[in-house]
Amino acid sequence: MANMPFISNRLFAVYSLKMPKNLAVRLAEMVVWYFVVGALGLYLEQRNGQIAPQSWEFYAITGTLFLTFAFPGFTYRHLFKHRS
Repeated sequence: MANMPFISNRLFAVYSLKMPKNLAVRLAEMVVWYFVVGALGLYLEQRNGQIAPQSWEFYAITGTLFLTFAFPGFTYRHLFKHRS
């Protein structure tokens, strides 16, 4: 899901936009996807048993991992030259 904002030109892969997405919209969408994936993980963990306690270190590491996983999509969208 970290690459979804860079792969799709639609907002959340559903809503068509009149103007193309800029980098700020893509980063905001990536933050929303981070919380959606986190909520899904929390739900699955709660279903299997007791939720493990997490402090700020957990969220700092998962946030940087999410950014790291988004790098291939960012590179493809913003750093490669695309033919028109």
